[in-house]
Amino acid sequence: MSEADAPLLTSRSGRVKTARRLARRVSRAETRLFLAEGPQAVREALTVPGCVREIFAVAAAAEQHRDIRAAAARQQVAWQLVDDAALASLAETVQPQGLVAVCRFLDVPAPDVIGSGPLLAVCADVRDPGNAGTVIRCADAAGAAGVLLTGSSVDPYNGKTVRATVGSLFHLPIALARDTAEVVAQLQMAGVQVLAADGGGELDLDDAADDGTLAAPTAWLFGNEAWGLPAELAALADHRVRIPVHGRAESLNLATAAAVCLYASARAQRRPRHVGRMAGASGPVGD
Repeated sequence: MSEADAPLLTSRSGRVKTARRLARRVSRAETRLFLAEGPQAVREALTVPGCVREIFAVAAAAEQHRDIRAAAARQQVAWQLVDDAALASLAETVQPQGLVAVCRFLDVPAPDVIGSGPLLAVCADVRDPGNAGTVIRCADAAGAAGVLLTGSSVDPYNGKTVRATVGSLFHLPIALARDTAEVVAQLQMAGVQVLAADGGGELDLDDAADDGTLAAPTAWLFGNEAWGLPAELAALADHRVRIPVHGRAESLNLATAAAVCLYASARAQRRPRHVGRMAGASGPVGD
């Protein structure tokens, strides 16, 4: 029987039912598996060896995304053709994009992230899955070495979080840790300064860029989207840094603040340490 003649799996199929359980956090925790929805997420997941365990696809998506199908075949990943109802039962979006992958957990021990590079992001008690996913995406775009989700932060394998990363979940290491204060101490012991993003901070972000503070190995500490960082946690940081607001906006949301801070550090860390005089200038101008 050719694949075209093979019966499609339905929402009543045992394999589909098993995968559908991964929409629940308890099932994800028990199996250490999660769902990645859409071609972008599935394509990026396949770049991580051994990450993808199984792919469910409707016929149209299988035809449209032959590159994904080929990558799955090279890794001997099971490819299951399903009907529209089965795919819809696995997807969380209103208009599913035809592909859902079952993937293994990707998180690593916190020490692996703490020593992984000069720019890190720490999300402390970040509860909104969209915000957490966007911070991971911003960290990836800024060239950060990893992200730590601490305290009671949202599950990074929540479907909305995975979608908000737009594939960045598969690009950089993620660590989970319950004790944020302990993570801050470990970062500082490793020679990484901790900068708390705080609207009431004593140090202005622009000044931190100008005085060289941002050029040092840095972990940015971001707090809960509703109440920010607790005072006792912010006090553990090397500096509390505020983003200057030049207009009349009351504040910036978490994801926007994270993008501004991470890119400010990325720019400072990539800037030449010593900037020479302008070409042709032989000395001070004046009498």
